[in-house]
Amino acid sequence: MNLKELSQMLGLSQTTISRALNGYPEVSEETRQRVLLAAKETGYRPNRAAQRLATGKAGSIGLIMPISPDHSSDMHFAEFQSGLAEAAIINDFHFVIMPAKASQEEEAIRWLVASGSVDGYYLAYVRERDPRIAMAKSLALPFIVHGRSYGMELDYPYLDVDNEGAFFDATRFLMQLGHKRVALLNGPADLDFAFRRKLGTEKALAQAQLSLDPAHVRHTFMGDEQGYRGMKEILAHPERPTAVLCASTVLALGAVRAMNEAGLKLGGDMSLIAHDDELPLLKPENFSTPLTTTRSSLRAAGRRVGERLIAMIGGNTPALPMQELWKVELVVRASTGPAPAGA
Repeated sequence: MNLKELSQMLGLSQTTISRALNGYPEVSEETRQRVLLAAKETGYRPNRAAQRLATGKAGSIGLIMPISPDHSSDMHFAEFQSGLAEAAIINDFHFVIMPAKASQEEEAIRWLVASGSVDGYYLAYVRERDPRIAMAKSLALPFIVHGRSYGMELDYPYLDVDNEGAFFDATRFLMQLGHKRVALLNGPADLDFAFRRKLGTEKALAQAQLSLDPAHVRHTFMGDEQGYRGMKEILAHPERPTAVLCASTVLALGAVRAMNEAGLKLGGDMSLIAHDDELPLLKPENFSTPLTTTRSSLRAAGRRVGERLIAMIGGNTPALPMQELWKVELVVRASTGPAPAGA
């Protein structure tokens, strides 16, 4: 089935069919759905080379992958990419992945935009006052940010999780259980989500005239080994905490290992709340003591970023919001309990 045959079958012009398949807003939703259904039933797929010549679009979305000798494989990034891939497949878009050193990300984005190989791109690993956002706003290509940048005006398209609110609620829940000394195993200090999670923790403690002891805080890559080492160091502190917040279930996996080595009962001697990105290989309910979590799906976020970016590329932006802040659900399980007597 080629475009001409599909056009004859539906009684629509080839231009209308192309515009329907590419999400142009001037095509009615009824016509778009009719074309999409026919394309699916007949197995029609646009000729990418011809489509690019006709529309001036590459049919691709881009991303910069930060690479460094000490940068470990990150399952959180992979889970987000899986969601993005789902949106790309549905809309028949491709990925263009460009590796770059962290210090050269801005240069890499400029090259990606100038190359003509992508129709839009997204920014990840957002930092406070991130200079990439101002640069992206100056370039003539659609972009979306996964996250927000603290200290900057919110005048750009983004999707973010309410990290501050999530850890504020988690900390307040621990205080309701009688906990006064709370530790934090967090992501890298320069990343915006980690900054906001720490801020939420501090604000909740401050409401009860409490504070977050710097000796009880660790900022690291969110891996099992980092969680283990961080928790072990915190447990060695003379005035150890009675509860810990983990920025990821991966960090929590290591933290629980350190607690087990110390002979502590999770949910009794020590309470733990982790952020659950809904990683398929690490479910909080499958821990030996099921984990209390703040929950928000990374895969769903990736899918939504993909949908919005592709809509922006197709000029269909009124159908979707420019900015989204997702609330986070607190799911209580057995890893949290009352603070130990006398603590």
